[in-house]
Parts: sequence; structure tokens; C-alpha cells
Amino acid sequence: MKDFISVSPLKVLEKSSRKGLGPGNLGVLIARAGVGKTACLIHIAFDRIFRQEKLVHISLEEGPEKVTSYYNVIYYDLVKALNIADESEIRLLIDRNRMILAYLKQSFETERLRISLKNLAENLEFRPDTLIVDGLDFERADRTLFKGFRDIAEEFDAEIWFSALSHRHITDVNERGIPHPCQQLDDLFSIIIELQPGPSGVFLNLLKDHDNPAIIDNGVRLDPNTFLALS
Repeated sequence: MKDFISVSPLKVLEKSSRKGLGPGNLGVLIARAGVGKTACLIHIAFDRIFRQEKLVHISLEEGPEKVTSYYNVIYYDLVKALNIADESEIRLLIDRNRMILAYLKQSFETERLRISLKNLAENLEFRPDTLIVDGLDFERADRTLFKGFRDIAEEFDAEIWFSALSHRHITDVNERGIPHPCQQLDDLFSIIIELQPGPSGVFLNLLKDHDNPAIIDNGVRLDPNTFLALS
């Protein structure tokens, strides 16, 4: 799947100091409602799956069937956009390398997730390289929760990606240029990316790149329909 990797939204990290997020680290995509946070998270998932890495998608809003339907919609857009004729190998990669865990918001806690991941590793020999967490309310979450996620990332030697909902009417930005709702949590994240809609597409802008103080202009423009990177 070299064709997909070449147009993955993660191209935004090609010029980053470490070329990616990396095991033990947390990353977040910030965007307003409807801009494409979930679509970009799923493209991150496909990027990892097509590199034959293991992925666990954790949903805090939708059941497994709804999450699977999101993957299917984006997958078929991907097949069409890249003119993929033989899907059998791709389907096999997805089936082998992806797991979906869904929690009600009220029932989620990091210890439950840790136990679930341990069970996957011990019973199914499924050890994820990447975790995707979709639907977490950053405005209600506290630092302790994210520290728990970071402990999990370190324990399981995995990277964890989140999506965070921003609002047009909340313009708070800290001295490092990180906007709401991550302006008081940015020290816990190694990579922070903002999605911004524009007249010619959706733009991914790298706001934090590990400990690198110099963020170069490495924005990536995405097709607003497929969310694939444009040249």
C-alpha cells in the first residue's frame, strides 16, 4: 500500500524532528466539529495497518458496528481514489491488524483499558503498536486521565492518538501557540496537530513537534472529500 502511504495525512510528520509520534508518546488532532477529526484518525489507523502494524481503535461515543461503518465508508473512498482493483490483501491486513474497543463514557477508565490490552496480548497475542482514542471530552478530562494514558503508552510500548474538539467562539491560545482545549495540557503531548478548513481543502498544521522549539512551515493540504494529502 505504498500508494496510500504517499498520500496519508501523516505526511505532515515527514518534516518533523522524529518523523512521527513514536512509542510511549501521546498525539492529538484538534479541530472544530465537522472538519474531519474522526476521518483523519481513521486515516492514521490505515497508515499503521498498511505498514503491517497492530492497531486498537477505542471509541467512547459509538459502538463497534458504527465505528466499523466509519472505516468502511473511508475505506471505499480510498479504494476509489487510488483505483485499487484487488481488495483481498487489504481486507486481510485490516482484519488481522485492527481491533475495536468501545466504552460508554461513564464506564471508561484507563485501568479497564489496561486490563483489556493485557487480555488481548495474553489471549490473542495481539499487541498494538498504536492506539486511537476517539470521542474523549477534553473539556471534562483532567491531567490525571492523560497521565494514565501515557503510562499505558509506556507500558505497552505504543503510541496513542486522540481527537480534541475546539470551538469557533473559544479563542484561548497559550504562549506556545496551542489552542483550546489543549492549552493547559500541551506538555503531556509530543505531537499536536490542528485541522483548519479552507476554501481549497482541509489543512493540517503541526503545532508541536516533540521538544523541537522550531516548528517549520510544513502544513499539508487534504482533499475535503477523501482527506488524502494533496501534492
